Amino acid sequence: MPEYDSLADALEGLRKEGFTLDYNIAFDQLACVQDGTCLKPDQFDIVGHHRFEGDSNPSDESVIYAIAAHDGSKKGVLVSAYGMYADAASEEIIRKLTVRETR
Repeated sequence: MPEYDSLADALEGLRKEGFTLDYNIAFDQLACVQDGTCLKPDQFDIVGHHRFEGDSNPSDESVIYAIAAHDGSKKGVLVSAYGMYADAASEEIIRKLTVRETR
């Protein structure tokens, strides 16, 4: 995956690559904003990610994940601030996101 200078650039680039859906963490799954469907951890892969660190404000730190359903039917993005997903996510989701972050 290419490197991006900003979160906005990453979103635009990933959209052009077909990652058109927006996901949110819903405790033990990823919920799609546009169509109301959900993906459990065993139904998707994180095929790429990009981290962004704020130059002057630590609260500007975020990560964008490129998500692809195993069956190929859905591709989208999940945007999260570092560490913020832990409170609203299951251990299984956290583990899946954390494993990708350490690679």
